[in-house]
Formats: sequence, structure tokens, C-alpha cells
Amino acid sequence: MKTNTIVTIVMVSIALSICGLVSAADALTGKAIAEKARTATLLDGSEGVSTLTIFNAKGDKRVRTIAQVSKLYDNGDTEKRLVRFIAPADVKGTGLLTYDYETKTDDMWFFMPALRKTRRIVSSEKSKNFMGSEFTYSDMAPPAINDFKYKVLKSEKIGGVECHVVESTPKTEDIADENGYSKKVAYFGKSDFVIRKAVYYDLDGELLKEMTVKEVKEVDATKHRFRPMHMVMVNKQNGRKSVMKIDKIQLSAEVPDEYFTTRYLERQ
Repeated sequence: MKTNTIVTIVMVSIALSICGLVSAADALTGKAIAEKARTATLLDGSEGVSTLTIFNAKGDKRVRTIAQVSKLYDNGDTEKRLVRFIAPADVKGTGLLTYDYETKTDDMWFFMPALRKTRRIVSSEKSKNFMGSEFTYSDMAPPAINDFKYKVLKSEKIGGVECHVVESTPKTEDIADENGYSKKVAYFGKSDFVIRKAVYYDLDGELLKEMTVKEVKEVDATKHRFRPMHMVMVNKQNGRKSVMKIDKIQLSAEVPDEYFTTRYLERQ
């Protein structure tokens, strides 16, 4: 009898512990989820090749091949990224250099070979489409977490993955103008905090775009870091669609620092 009592107590204790863990996970604030989502994709250093396919409203498409490198600085508070188009010939050499900061506005520089000079992307331009796609400059570098207010709406399954559904709204009109939307509803996997879906609303509060993630890969098994491998962005207002697919990505801790300079951005 005594043994049965002890077993019962142990089982109840385990059950309560599990409930406590579930409650703690559910109690995460929207901001905490956003912070975890950023951390989940940070790689010490990486190199890769992607394909960007741009569809117009009629379904006609343009295909772009992109090479990219990234590296962490400032103990992970800053991620520097270089994106360079390598095909077709009419866009070859075009590049974007980004300093993605955790708590302040990102720095961006854009280079077009035809102009033979680098141009800094100012805040008012970050809501513009990147190279004719439905991804904007602000989509290419997630905005500073502290610029937004967050609210956890619910839980929902996306592609079989249980997700936190988090609404983020810009704290000021200037931040809204800079990013090009009044509200975003994002779906983050509960187990890995990787985004699976995002719905964007324009400055008038109308549905603007919807992004879905078709594939996620764990790139760094030691630190459990992930990357969305296949993203589809659909503009609900004009019928256009853009698909970003990472064809190859690998860890590369020895990425040279010179890659993340405007001088290297301009190198042909």
C-alpha cells in the first residue's frame, strides 16, 4: 500500500511538472517569442546559393540566382549579410549589404553595376520592393524588435506544426511607414520558434501580403539553429507572387570580414 502511495505521488508530481512546463511555454510574451525567433535563425557564419522566382499577375516569371554570405558580430547582436545576384546577365553583380541589428534600425547599402556606385538605403525606402519582387527591403532584414508592440493571439497548426500566433504593430507612424505595414500576424513554431507564416496589412489596415514557409532546415545541429528554405510571398492586392528558395547553405565560421564592406560590395 505504501509503495502504491509513493508511486501515485511521483506520478502526480511528474504530471504537475509537465503542466508547469506547458504553462510556462504558453505564458511567453509576444516580444519573448519574437526574440527567440530571431535567435533561432542566427548562424555564426554561413554561405549559400538561392533562387528568386518572380511571377507577375499573369503567371509570367523571371528567375534570379543569388549568392549570400552572413556572419555574426557583437556577441550575436549584429548579423552582417551580403547578397549578390550571379545570374542572369542583366542583374549580375547587383548586391545588397545589410547590417542587421537586434535593437536599432538596420543599415543597408545597394549596388548596381550600371551606376558603378553604392547607394545607402534610407529608412523611407525600406518598404519598397527588392529587385521587383514582392519581398521588400525590410523583409530582407527583420526590423528592430523594440520598434514594435506584440500580442499573442492564439495557437494554431500550420503544415502540421503547432505555432504561436503573434501580432506585431509598429510603435509609431514613422516605423509603420518605414516598414510599409500597419500590422503583421506571424506564426512561429512552438518547438523551434521558426516562422511558418506571416500575414501583412497595409497602412490602411487592409490585407496586403501573405508569406508561407514550405520547408525548414536545421543548419546548425549543435546550437539548434534553423533557416526557412522555401518561402512564398503572395501580394493579395495585385496578384503577384515571389518565391525565395535556398538551394544550398552551409556553416562557414571563417567568412572573411572584408565581405561585409561597401568596397567588396562593388567588386566585380
